Amino acid sequence: MKITILNGNPKADNIKFDNYIDTLTDLLKSNRHTVTVFKLRDMDIKHCIGCWSCWVETPGECIIPDNSGDICREYINSDFVIFASPIIMGFTSALLKRAMERLLPLVHPYFEVINGEIHHLSRYDRYPLMGLLIQKGSDTDEEDIKIISDIYMRSAINIKTSLRFTKLTDDSVEEVVNEINNI
Repeated sequence: MKITILNGNPKADNIKFDNYIDTLTDLLKSNRHTVTVFKLRDMDIKHCIGCWSCWVETPGECIIPDNSGDICREYINSDFVIFASPIIMGFTSALLKRAMERLLPLVHPYFEVINGEIHHLSRYDRYPLMGLLIQKGSDTDEEDIKIISDIYMRSAINIKTSLRFTKLTDDSVEEVVNEINNI
């Protein structure tokens, strides 16, 4: 399986999180998966400015010159994408949220009704499945995790996929890999 990990850890001194991602990557590779990791803090990813050029001027590509195009290409060519982040102020990092927003070119500007809801039309025939990996903060409770997971579940629908799991870095790396292997 071709797996992409979006590492949304904004702090280089959060070594525990980065080590978890490194160990996860190594174990996935040893299970014969192809893995690409984007360490978002080391990338140039600008904010979406809502200009809609990715829909009307350069369909499927953002006009902002940064690294988001690399992420979009890798994302759409993956089988599974892991959105990974420590919880910061009750949500995933701004880096991870920004990267997710920049996936907008992967859908069409046109709409369809699905189960009574309005959603964008697919631009591609297939989209990767999605997983969420989060590191709890000192004050994180189960309700926080549920809210974050629910938001990512809804975001997955908007980018034509499904959220297959929400895991914590408290879970063993083996447990996360087993979850992926069972998909």
